[in-house]
Amino acid sequence: MTTLILVSFLTALAATALAEEVQLSQKEELGKFLYFDENLSTPKGQSCASCHNPDSGFAEPHQNLPVSQGVLPKMFGNRNSPSVAYASYSPEFSYTYDDQIIYHGGQFWDGRADNLVEQAKGPFLNPLEMHNPNKVTVVQSIRISDYANLFKEVYGPDTLDNVDRAYDYTAEAIAAYESSAEVNRFTSRYDKFLAGEYTLSEEEQLGLELFDGKALCSNCHPSSGSKPVFTDFTYDNLGVPKNSDNPFYGLPKAFNPLKSAYIDLGLGGSGRAEIVEPEKEEGKMKVPTLRNIGKTAPYTHNGYFTNLEDLVHFYNTRDIESEGWPAPEVAANVNTGELGDLELNETEEKAIVAFLLTLDDE
Repeated sequence: MTTLILVSFLTALAATALAEEVQLSQKEELGKFLYFDENLSTPKGQSCASCHNPDSGFAEPHQNLPVSQGVLPKMFGNRNSPSVAYASYSPEFSYTYDDQIIYHGGQFWDGRADNLVEQAKGPFLNPLEMHNPNKVTVVQSIRISDYANLFKEVYGPDTLDNVDRAYDYTAEAIAAYESSAEVNRFTSRYDKFLAGEYTLSEEEQLGLELFDGKALCSNCHPSSGSKPVFTDFTYDNLGVPKNSDNPFYGLPKAFNPLKSAYIDLGLGGSGRAEIVEPEKEEGKMKVPTLRNIGKTAPYTHNGYFTNLEDLVHFYNTRDIESEGWPAPEVAANVNTGELGDLELNETEEKAIVAFLLTLDDE
């Protein structure tokens, strides 16, 4: 009993310290209520945090699943939920031209949402996620919530009377919370290292040197600056194999008409045909942040890798025939210049993993 009381006391103390450390604005506080509200799905039981949990680096908490499960039993999305931590640093979806078109920014693995506000609107109405039939259902749940008055304080007394406007503000408030210091903490050992408050171990230091050098990781996951987010927000096809364990393949044809023949085309299938040439972008997924990567397994868009060791080994040896890696899910546009045969030895692979674990917020 004494131990239980002590644990409860320490938990409460930690929660109090967190609340004192991070002061949220009214809009961010409203967004937090919305983010954690399990009454905003149909049926009730799923919130944004169900697939983007703080204890899991704001990513999928069920690490035994390759992709995320919806509120309905046996319903799954086609992709692993990426972390929303540091997602607010992504610019709006756009492109630059330097010999070739380079797309960057936006949200979701395929970049189909321009920004966090547009991203936040999607899961509520997705039949494989929160499964609400319409915006009215979402807004009505907010009208009868304990935080309805806070919603009116932030956006005006009549805001909840207009469904479209209220729905847009809901997404805006969630994006505000996801942009707050409570979600984007910059409290990792690496941040302390940059501030001169932590000394990397010999293995971690080697991992950093490899990360910025021989392993070429920083080409897409820049580590420079005082607060790096470890992504350049571009899109890349890593040659990740198809994941036969993806439960999305077993969904009814109404949701997945191709069944096991389904191929995830990423940016090339994002529906942005007005600015994206699909054939040149097939298989490309948004480069994720590496922050909190030790907490956010499984890895890659389809959850193919269950641990960092296998992921790093894949980066290192993908193109070595004797390693026996399966063929890419999408053979076109595979990046062969920055991964595949990096000639890293086992010690170097382990060092990179050790460094990556310094990126977890504490």
